[in-house]
Amino acid sequence: MSKPQEVLLRTFKYRLYPSKAQERNLLHVRECCRSLYNMALAERKYGYQLAGRRVTLADTEELAKRYRATFPKADQLFSQTAQSVVKRVDSAYQNFFRRRKAGKKGGYPRFKGRHAFNSFEFKQYGNGVKLDGKRLKLFGIGRVAVRWHRPLQGKIKLVRILYQAGHWYACLVCEVALTDPLPQTGSVVGIDVGISALITTSAGEKVANPNFYRTAQKELRRRQRKLARAQRGSHNRRKAVRRVQRQQQHVARQRADFLHKLSVNLIRRHDALALEDLSVGNMVKNHHLSKSILDSAWSLFRDILTYKAESAGRQVAFNTPAYTTQDCSTPQCVYRNTALTLADRTWTCPECHVTHDRDVNAAINILKQTGWVTPVNANAAPLASPRGGAKRKRGSEAARL
Repeated sequence: MSKPQEVLLRTFKYRLYPSKAQERNLLHVRECCRSLYNMALAERKYGYQLAGRRVTLADTEELAKRYRATFPKADQLFSQTAQSVVKRVDSAYQNFFRRRKAGKKGGYPRFKGRHAFNSFEFKQYGNGVKLDGKRLKLFGIGRVAVRWHRPLQGKIKLVRILYQAGHWYACLVCEVALTDPLPQTGSVVGIDVGISALITTSAGEKVANPNFYRTAQKELRRRQRKLARAQRGSHNRRKAVRRVQRQQQHVARQRADFLHKLSVNLIRRHDALALEDLSVGNMVKNHHLSKSILDSAWSLFRDILTYKAESAGRQVAFNTPAYTTQDCSTPQCVYRNTALTLADRTWTCPECHVTHDRDVNAAINILKQTGWVTPVNANAAPLASPRGGAKRKRGSEAARL
């Protein structure tokens, strides 16, 4: 009997172009979902506060049925979409109790305002949603035009409709078969993330931080000032809000595109990659560095690199960040420079008299922690910054990553 092929879940996001009537239907369904979410949250909250009764997921599912049968035009809401809404309420409570049990900050579920509920889902492809030619047919909405900017892969399992910065998107979650891994290169690398240089490798290569948010701040401030001057509730204010949202979305897309290209570059050149297991949530509490850390998007880089490595058959290790900068990376040297500060970009070990670049030294120590002893491929192409709009590579290898 042949071994079943491994599959991975991948999300493909496409822009929707609804007609005016379809957009009214989309907004109506979104509003129905928001109302149902608030009703289910109120049922659980006040049921416990006033009657001491624990409201279960089954109770809120019955509430969803009554909501669709009773409220005007709520029958335009698909039954499984309503189930997914009350499931979100249940998940919010489960996460709240999990955090409290772990001794973390509570984060009690909140009611959703008009602009705070921007997605709904069809949790089973074929029920309420299906492809009809080149269009996406949605229950209660119709056949919506889609911009298929990339080929769809695998078997569709779930569809989420997202409203973002005035545009509609379809996020299709698909089961994609795990293909053959990329050919071996014989190279391993340690990677240190930073602020001045986004990444520094154990081979001494550096990629400058593009600082997309700081670059866009001047335009963003201009748009935010115009928003602050606009009269609340006016048409001009709604347009000003949309302009701020579009600017923020543009920065996020620039950052994600840069990190995707950088991750592909690293994975194609190395068989194994070692990084620090950083606690970014604690690091951003430093108000002097928080903006630069968040603009660097270390967590996003980690997530992108991890899932691309899984698809390509590469190995990724996350090691403790303690003393990686302070310890001398020279073999057999055990000196630790405890006097090192953030202002010191280079330092000389007083025992082995080797001068270290602090970031390269950290990357080498990160690699040493893994214990990988693999020869570096001397024929590997040098690491290049992906900024500059490189041409998209086609073929199975590029599609897999």
